[in-house]
This record gives sequence, C-alpha cells and structure tokens, in this order.
Amino acid sequence: MKYNERIREIREDNSLTQQKVAELLHIGQRTYADYESGKTRIPIDNIMILAKFYNVSMDYITGASNIKSEYPKA
Repeated sequence: MKYNERIREIREDNSLTQQKVAELLHIGQRTYADYESGKTRIPIDNIMILAKFYNVSMDYITGASNIKSEYPKA
C-alpha cells in the first residue's frame, strides 16, 4: 500500500476529517488533501507527527510494513 492510501485509511479508521488532521500538522486542508491524493509528497516530519499521533510505526504509515506496530517509545 502506498503512503497516501495508508494515511487516508488511518484517518478514516479514526473518524477524523482532513481538516482536523491538517490542523494537527499546521497546514491547510487542501495541502493535506494533496498528500492523500498523491499530488504532493508528505514531508518526513509530518509523517513522524502522524505516526506519533496515531501510535503506529513510520514503516506502517509509509507502507514499508503491513504490521501495525506501535510508535517507538523514547
């Protein structure tokens, strides 16, 4: 699964709107929509924020793994 499909799937599984996630990332809803559609690449720091927020690994968000492991504890 591609990362843009994964971030949409996770957002929908958590019953969140694009606007709510965009606010978390301090970006506009249109920018976030472009991440989900694959028009714009999501910056690595935003992937980290989403991984921590959803408590999943970055490997899961990026599609490198289909195993939904927790975000590593520091």
